[in-house]
Amino acid sequence: MPKAYVVFTESIKDPAGMAEYAKVAMESIGGSGARPLAVDASPETLEGEWHGNQTVILEFDSVEAAKAWYTSEAYSKAIPLRQAAADCNAAIITGF
Repeated sequence: MPKAYVVFTESIKDPAGMAEYAKVAMESIGGSGARPLAVDASPETLEGEWHGNQTVILEFDSVEAAKAWYTSEAYSKAIPLRQAAADCNAAIITGF
């Protein structure tokens, strides 16, 4: 079963609100089996235009595990905090 990666690009408007989101989001990650791979506040764009000023990549054992985390009750508490603090894009990427 291929790994899955959840990628967020975030244009942060409220750093304090984003810090609160991060706290709640990290609590939700605890039991999900996710592994944070990268958090970059200044990704280097090689081509095109990159959205936001922070990129986060999480690794999951499968697409199903990534979806289960994203739709979980624990993470659903974090989503409104993120959406209030930043303009975001999120995607699930299937690995090889």
